[in-house]
Amino acid sequence: MEKDRIEMNRRDRDALKVMAPVLKGERTQEEAARLLKRSVRQIRRLQRRMEKEGDGGVVHRLRGRPSNHRMDPSIRQAALRTYREELMGFGPTLASEKLSERGQKVSARALHLWLVDEGLWQVTRRRERHRSRRERRPCFGEMVRLD
Repeated sequence: MEKDRIEMNRRDRDALKVMAPVLKGERTQEEAARLLKRSVRQIRRLQRRMEKEGDGGVVHRLRGRPSNHRMDPSIRQAALRTYREELMGFGPTLASEKLSERGQKVSARALHLWLVDEGLWQVTRRRERHRSRRERRPCFGEMVRLD
């Protein structure tokens, strides 16, 4: 990746467009706060960061880094090993319950994501069942009497 290139999402680009005139003194911090739906204090902090770091100051500091809430890879490996050996064919919810009985606490959602990632579980979406309609009558306005 190039050093002079900064990856930004739309929110960051919008903040950059709003903050550029603030840095030049053409827009007030209050106007920028209103446009970005942030407090004036946040705008001041953002302005100081942009003065120090440049355009990259609007980008979140944790961009591109792993989450602080991720699980230890050893827990994932142990859960997947147990699933392969003993729980193959179980759905993620039942499998997470069985794993918790064995002392391996894993949420059903985390296990679902891991199983899909490993190719052990297929994502299937249920189609909404269409409401049943009565059959159309041959003559307009005619209905069947049910009495």
